[in-house]
Amino acid sequence: MVDIVVPVKNLDRAKSRLRGAVPGGAEAHRELVLAVVLDTVTAALAAPGVRRLLVVCEDARVVAALAGTGAEVVDERGLPGLNAALDFGADVLRRADPRGSVGAMQADLPALRPADLAAAVAEADGRRAFVADRPGTGTTLLLAAAGTALDPRFGPGSAAAHGAGAVGVGVALTHLRCDVDTPGDLHLARELGLGPRTARLAGAACRVR
Repeated sequence: MVDIVVPVKNLDRAKSRLRGAVPGGAEAHRELVLAVVLDTVTAALAAPGVRRLLVVCEDARVVAALAGTGAEVVDERGLPGLNAALDFGADVLRRADPRGSVGAMQADLPALRPADLAAAVAEADGRRAFVADRPGTGTTLLLAAAGTALDPRFGPGSAAAHGAGAVGVGVALTHLRCDVDTPGDLHLARELGLGPRTARLAGAACRVR
């Protein structure tokens, strides 16, 4: 079993390169970002092997939107960046189980399938492991070995940074590797099959399997 931390930025600043992917201006962009987060979190919560999922955010709108999903949410302002937010979340999870396994997953995986996340956790088999994004340079999922520090190194070149001390897994798990930063990424995710909330906003037929 693994406990997962998912970081989410303030909706007004999140996913700036995705602006214009759906019509409707700033409000539509915020709705799209939130839909992506909700589809990602919902799929992760349904994955066998995921025990707890903690969202670390800085936006009360995210807290409200995730109410009732089963995710735990902490609104923590002022953390200095993504890796600090992930370390904070890992510490929160470890208070309940210091010897447990903790992971970090990106919040922009609207085509995620529970089976893909479960497969990555199973392939890791308790080892420190990571899943590279579709281009192979970034990271969509990082898993720490039981009882060890998460030590997130997200940012440019994170796949290489994580690969220095972790095994790469999930090469064939396309739904888990398809993070969405640009309209082109969203198109590729649509081809895989978007989650229901993102599909409605993106004007695509929902093909959740």
